[in-house]
Amino acid sequence: MNTRMRRAAVAVAAGAMAVSLAACGSAKEAGGEKKPSGPAAAGEAIKVGLLLPENQTARYEKFDKPLIEKKISDLTNGKAQVVYANAKQDATTQNSQVDTMITNKVNVLIIDAVDAKAIAGSVKKAKDAGIPVVAYDRLAEGPIDGYTSFDNEEVGKVQGKALLEALGDKAKDGQIVMMNGSVTDPNAALFKKGAHSVLDGKVTIGKEYDTKEWKPENANTNMAGALSALGKDKVIGVYSANDGMAGGVITALKAAGLNPLPPVTGQDAELAGVQRIVAGEQFMSVYKPYAPEASAAAEMAVALAQGKKADDIINNKVDSPTTKGVPSVLIPVVSLTKNNIKDTVIKDGVYTVDEICTDKYAAACATLGLK
Repeated sequence: MNTRMRRAAVAVAAGAMAVSLAACGSAKEAGGEKKPSGPAAAGEAIKVGLLLPENQTARYEKFDKPLIEKKISDLTNGKAQVVYANAKQDATTQNSQVDTMITNKVNVLIIDAVDAKAIAGSVKKAKDAGIPVVAYDRLAEGPIDGYTSFDNEEVGKVQGKALLEALGDKAKDGQIVMMNGSVTDPNAALFKKGAHSVLDGKVTIGKEYDTKEWKPENANTNMAGALSALGKDKVIGVYSANDGMAGGVITALKAAGLNPLPPVTGQDAELAGVQRIVAGEQFMSVYKPYAPEASAAAEMAVALAQGKKADDIINNKVDSPTTKGVPSVLIPVVSLTKNNIKDTVIKDGVYTVDEICTDKYAAACATLGLK
């Protein structure tokens, strides 16, 4: 982690933020009423719209939502309302949710887009209504005001390096399968780019897929097809962009009778993924500390809702296809393997030993010194 990013991550986690005032008008409509959206007046309670993309991946409901809500409450001494909606992987639903948020006169929106392109029109609607927008985790298109995520190209590099480490001197002895994420998620393209930058020329990629909606069942179907096309004995490793798909991939590998299983990557440090790592079924995941990411989004949102800026926590500028130089906070990531479970997800309180080491995994946990 470079010094700049370390300072930014610490600043985010600590909640330290100096803000500079930006212009915030109090325009009146024809009927004499206050403009329905935009920055809150001094001392006025703010209303934050939080839109998350889906609930199949455990992180959103278990970590992101409560972390963002708590940080917003802490920053406002409990004087803020968070209006929450989950699109359940439906871009049309999410666009409708933005419309509802505008009608509900929120002061700011935090949006983790189902489809980064499809949300652009709704982002513009919000901006036209005087509502600033923070893109969360995925870089939404349209006139966004801030963005917080992880260094997503670095995520792919970390995954690729781990797979090469697992393959060792056998990297050219067969073929790997690449199970990328959904084309509607701009992060998936960055993961893929990062992974290719590490893997290209060092392994033979037999099959590669962009997995619809990140669904494990689609990854399972793709993996079964790859094994059929390449021959199960030819597959020596699998790049899986996240843990959910890794589960589908591993199910297909087991169904084909592979033993031992080839190394499989992942991302998100989901509980099931961590347990597969403990059991030796999945080689690694990418641990992304959600608290600083959520904290950054909350700080940006509260500042914007109050007509201010969050310049002190910004550590980057990011370009989307539609907006250049978006003020951003990018959080470093960690390669999670069986060797550092105790020093990452357990130490940070993401999971307890008892949550990971259920009866099914007790023996494996004991071998790793977790129990």
